[in-house]
Amino acid sequence: MAIRTRTNHPVNSAAADPVLALAEDIGAFTADPLGYAHYAFAWGEGDLAGMTGPRAWQREVMAEIRTHLCDPARRFQPLRIARASGHGIGKSALIAMLTKWALDTCPDTRVIITANTEAQLRTKTAPELGKWSRLALTSAWFRQSATAMNSTMAGREKSWRCDLVTWSENNTEAFAGLHNQGKRIMLVFDEASGIADKVWEVALGALTDSETEIIWLAFGNPTHASGAFRECFGRHRALWNTAQIDARAVEGTNKAYLDELVRTFGEDSNVARVRVRGLFPSSSDMQFIASREIEGALARAIPVMAGGEPVVFGVDCARYGDDESVLAIRCGNDARSRAWQSWRATDAMQLAGDIAIAAQRWQPDAIMVDAGNIGAAIVDRLRQLVGDVPVIEVWFGGQGRDAELEPGIAVHTANKRAEIWTRMRAWLRRGAVPDVPRLRDDLAGPTYGFAADDTRVRLERKVDMKRRGLPSPDWADALACTFAEVVLPRSVPNWLDPDRVAVMRDEDRYTELD
Repeated sequence: MAIRTRTNHPVNSAAADPVLALAEDIGAFTADPLGYAHYAFAWGEGDLAGMTGPRAWQREVMAEIRTHLCDPARRFQPLRIARASGHGIGKSALIAMLTKWALDTCPDTRVIITANTEAQLRTKTAPELGKWSRLALTSAWFRQSATAMNSTMAGREKSWRCDLVTWSENNTEAFAGLHNQGKRIMLVFDEASGIADKVWEVALGALTDSETEIIWLAFGNPTHASGAFRECFGRHRALWNTAQIDARAVEGTNKAYLDELVRTFGEDSNVARVRVRGLFPSSSDMQFIASREIEGALARAIPVMAGGEPVVFGVDCARYGDDESVLAIRCGNDARSRAWQSWRATDAMQLAGDIAIAAQRWQPDAIMVDAGNIGAAIVDRLRQLVGDVPVIEVWFGGQGRDAELEPGIAVHTANKRAEIWTRMRAWLRRGAVPDVPRLRDDLAGPTYGFAADDTRVRLERKVDMKRRGLPSPDWADALACTFAEVVLPRSVPNWLDPDRVAVMRDEDRYTELD
């Protein structure tokens, strides 16, 4: 048989056994997936007619893997590669090529592939894997079923394999048990934006084997503005090699269709951002505060304000568990220059004492306290400690007033929490907040909907956020508390309406405590 040659290395097959010669040649690409791809596939022929090799972005990913594996200092450190892109750039094809390379060039390699849905895995990922396996010179080395590729070498079918695994948040065993000490592991998340955070968390266990080549690939359209895939490009970006790819810049894509999407929906629409430009949406479909508003408030210079702006404390209260108690401090449009505080597992008396000390320093004109949980005790103690500074109870489940959602557009709110978040959202367009990852995530976390009458905005409950794997938005709730009542500096006559405070204390406090 004719043996294909790799660049600058002709194979002398005259006296060689063809099977052994192929194995020896393929083994030389153990750290070089691009060299493998050029060697193993008949570019320009049959199904690959008109193609000279992998696309440019695919070659870049392959080069990243080669650089990593050829560096002795990094070879056995996990390599994490994330690519967010528009449609049609060849993500599944690259997954298939890299899967064949990983299996063919390292004995007893383990590959796990999952996707956002079972349908994606079954109807798109698996067929593409089968296609590229069939096209490879090594097609006889592995046998493919609906859910796996197994080595055809006797006795190695269980140790040398690729598994296509569906997931659920209650069934993550396949990821928890992925270990392959001293060999090679490749973990692939296809359409990664739709894979639950819990699966990402459990998959981290596969990164712990020592002296092991570990490659984690996460590819997909960036369909969600929050979640683990988004964090690869955000707070976890130092751990990942990332790129966001505009499909219009990739060879072989349907440029006319992509341009039509942009013309129809607009260059900065979420449709164009996600489906064409490879950018995350400015907000999820029902994300209450858009990411662009959050980023603006994080980056904005502290506004220059006229004298006399009130200083307001906002306190969100938690006792034990994963939640935090947080003190946010806002003076007009400036919520950054005065240091916030947070506590874990701290009782009400200690919290009240610490807040009173902060009040001595910053001289607030009002203190707004989340009165649920241990908040009522903190309110009582603060009233003893801070003298004439008003301490106002904020009952998240109490009655909500109309509030501005967009400029000039007032909406009805289902409860007090929805009201103060709505006011905070409008303020973020001009305010400045601390660049703290927890605050950024908390502001982006909650979604919203409407009450039964479809006219009152209702914020996602904390318990529902936790079901989605998100923490309680303690930092954002603390800032929102500063908008519970309009406050003027105490030097201004009638600075706080005592009748309004009395009414607030008599409201239905328990309609929807969350």
